[in-house]
Order: sequence, then C-alpha cells, then structure tokens
Amino acid sequence: MTQSNNTENNNLYAHFQQQFDHYTDKPALVLADQSSISYADLERESARLARYMTDLGIQVGDRVSVQVTKSPEALSLYLACLRAGFVFHPLNTGYKEAELDYFLSNAEPAMVICDVADEQLMQKLCNKNKVSHLKTLNADGSGSLSDSAQQASADFPVVDRQDDDLAALLYSSGTTGVPKGIMLSHRNLRSNAECLVQAWGFSSDDVLLHALPIFHVHGLFVALGCVFLSGASMHWLKDFNADLVVDSLPSCTVMMGVPTYYTRLLSNDRFDASVATNIRLFISGSAPLLSETFEAFRARTGQSILERYGMTETNMNISNPLVGERRAGTVGLPLPGVEVRIVDQQGAEVAIDEVGDIQVRGENVFKGYWRMPEKTAEDLAADGFFNTGDKGTVSEDGYVSIVGRAKDMVITGGLNVYPKEIELLIDKLDGIKESAIIGLPHPDFGEAVVAVVIYDGDSQQPDEDSIINGLKAQISGFKVPKRVLSLQELPRNTMGKVQKNVLRDQFNDLF
Repeated sequence: MTQSNNTENNNLYAHFQQQFDHYTDKPALVLADQSSISYADLERESARLARYMTDLGIQVGDRVSVQVTKSPEALSLYLACLRAGFVFHPLNTGYKEAELDYFLSNAEPAMVICDVADEQLMQKLCNKNKVSHLKTLNADGSGSLSDSAQQASADFPVVDRQDDDLAALLYSSGTTGVPKGIMLSHRNLRSNAECLVQAWGFSSDDVLLHALPIFHVHGLFVALGCVFLSGASMHWLKDFNADLVVDSLPSCTVMMGVPTYYTRLLSNDRFDASVATNIRLFISGSAPLLSETFEAFRARTGQSILERYGMTETNMNISNPLVGERRAGTVGLPLPGVEVRIVDQQGAEVAIDEVGDIQVRGENVFKGYWRMPEKTAEDLAADGFFNTGDKGTVSEDGYVSIVGRAKDMVITGGLNVYPKEIELLIDKLDGIKESAIIGLPHPDFGEAVVAVVIYDGDSQQPDEDSIINGLKAQISGFKVPKRVLSLQELPRNTMGKVQKNVLRDQFNDLF
C-alpha cells in the first residue's frame, strides 16, 4: 500500500483526499444541531476504520455489505472502504430477510455492518451465507464497529487502485425478479463526479443541502462526489423533513432532491422565494419531474429546477444546462464525455422527435453485472453503448425527453420498483390467479405502486389489507402497493402479453 495525494493513484479516495488535505479545518458537514465535522475529521475517522478493517483481515477487493441509517459515521465508513480498496455494497435500510439473504449469498461479502436492532437477524444470515465478520453501527454513531475502531491507528495509506478496479457494488432488482449486481469502478465514479463538478459549477464556496439517503446513487455518488471533488460543504440532514429543509436553505447554495422533495416544499406554507434567495441551483433527479411541479416551483421562487437523468449503471448521463434554457418535461442535453443515441428495435438511430430506445456510452458506464455475463452482454453492446431500457426522443436542438420505460419499472419517491419481484410474491397467495404491478400518478411520491389482481374463484379470496400486510412482512415498505385493485381479467395484446399501459390509463386518476 502506498500513500497517494496525486492523480497517479486512481483510487477515488486519492482524488477526494487532495481536497481533504487542502481544506483541513473547513466543515465538511454541518449537522442539524449546527455542530460540524471537518475534512480533517473525515480523513482521520476513515483512516481508523480502514486500519481496523484491514487488520481484521478484510482484503483489497472484498465486498463490505452495509445496511445502516444515514450518519456521519456511515459516511466515514464509505470513505474507509474506498481508501482501503474494499468494494462498498450499500443496502436500502428497508430491505427485509428474504431480500438480504439474496444479497449476501450473491455478493459474498467478507464483512456485514448493520444496526444493532437488526443484529440477531443479520447474524443468522451471516451464518447461513458464511460471512466471517458482523459489526454494528447505529444512527447515533455507536456500535461495535465504532468501539473497535476507536483504538486503531489513524495512519492508513490510501491503497493504489486502477481505473477499472471495483469501487462499489449496487443492486437493481431485475425484471425477472432476480436482482442484478451493478459493478461500478473507480473510474466510473470519478469521471462522472468530475464531469458534474464542471457541468453544475461546483466550487469550494458551495454548501449543498444533503437530505438524500446514502444507499442510493443520488445521495452517495452524485452528491458526495460533487462536494468532495470541489471542497464544498454540506448541511447534513438524516432524511427529508420539509421544515428542517426550509430552516437550512438560507445557509445553502445548492439543493439536490427527488421530485417528491419539491412537491413537499411547495406544500409547505413557510417555503417562499425569500427562503431560496441564497440557492444558486436546485437539482432534481431519480424520477421524472412533472412539468406542473417545474412551473409551480418557478412561479413560487423565480427559479427553474435543473432536471437531469441517470441510473445506477451509469450515474449521470444527461442534464439541463447550468447556463441556458432548463426545459420543462425534458432531462436536457448529454453531459460532456457521454454519448447518447436513440435507436429502433434493429439498432438504427431514429429521426428527430421519433421515439426509440435510449442508449449511452462513456467512462461513466458500469463494467457489467456481477457474475451475470449473459445479462451484461445483453445490455452492454460490443461498441460500449448501454441499453438503458428507457424510451425517449431527442429534439432538433438536442434536448432529450423520457417518454416511457420499456421494462415497466415504477419509480416511487425516487426509488426503483421492479414489478416482477412483487408479482411473484402476490401470485403465490391462495386465491390469486395472477397479478400485475403498475405505477400510477401520485401527488407526493410521483408514482405509487398499485397491484391489480385476478382472483381464481376456487378458494377464499384475500382482501386488500391482507395482501398489503402480507407483503409488508416480506419486502421493503417502498415496494408494497399503496392499493390493491381487482378485475375479472387482465387486458392482453394478441401475443398474450399483459397491456400495462391499458391498466395505467384505466386507473390513472386513482390518487
């Protein structure tokens, strides 16, 4: 291992460290109670954690699976994994036993870190999946990980990593119901963060309002990458609370959020133009921003939200401009270094304003799916273009609009829900013949997960509450349908495929 403060080491942390060393005493995080954590604090604590975990036997390239509440200590853990050359594997805090069991069996981590409240369950899963080390980290920073690392040395050289070495492994549930491990390299994360710093004008003068979760690309890689490569600061909120956000905005210069954050701000009586005076940029992503929200926000504040488009496999691809027209209903223009093409089913590029499949290529595009070479070959073409699964158009002047999702994915509150996973669970219930999961417009979440079921008529039919409560015990809350509707039969095309677009149209005004 060698210490690196220059760009010869392609470890993402080595690039962050240049700012950490330069802005030593500057607040990296300002917490809700107005206390702060400096860049020097992050450097020291990430070194202690890296040293402790390395001495424990965790090796370069090992996966470290993490299911913990957002906290400064959780942030230091992410940084420790980067600097030690481990592969960071964040897990949504809502995941339940069956989901976690799959992730641990597939990722084969050397270490798992969870909240103490989940320790008993996680120990069972670690035993089953032969995970050697389990430690706890709680929302207040306490836990066996913190206790153990406290005595470790804060002297830890940054491990040399190559561009294509893995930095993180994130999972995106598959349309077949089997989650896919998305392999993100140090180059993937670094190149995209460098691009966004330039595209969005980040500098050391910026203060980002960070209310996003850090198990997700948006809050973990996009937000932190922009801050740590520019030497900016963050107002660090454990989650989104409209009143706390309104209180914090006057001290910030940039806010990143999902569309739900902006609709909730617009519903808050205290939110007006005066609160947003110091903000130079509002950024929205992870789900489509409705034109009505865009226009209402501009009417309220005089500011246009910058909408952008990305995904776990690629981080950010397309963005409305920092300087220039931010066009409602579009995700903007391809970012520097990212190629975008829209093609038909034969792979030929379509005409201007014609709908086709969106494909992207660039250093931001992931290495492939973990241990799924056939799926990688299916989605990642030989020429490097990635099939996003989204349908879109491009205007004469280059603005891209997303018009649909080829795979019927639902995005609720900025989180991805893949219908097949939930349909498989519902279809196992007694009294259910088949089901279809759709997303319907929702004033708060953007889209709400809704189940449409067909009863078999031969046994007792489960009611809406029993279906919902049964699912709550098996899957994360954000995946559980808000409503369960029933029909005599599902609409199908001539090939027998369920026409979910017909269902969406039929129940469009449910909420």
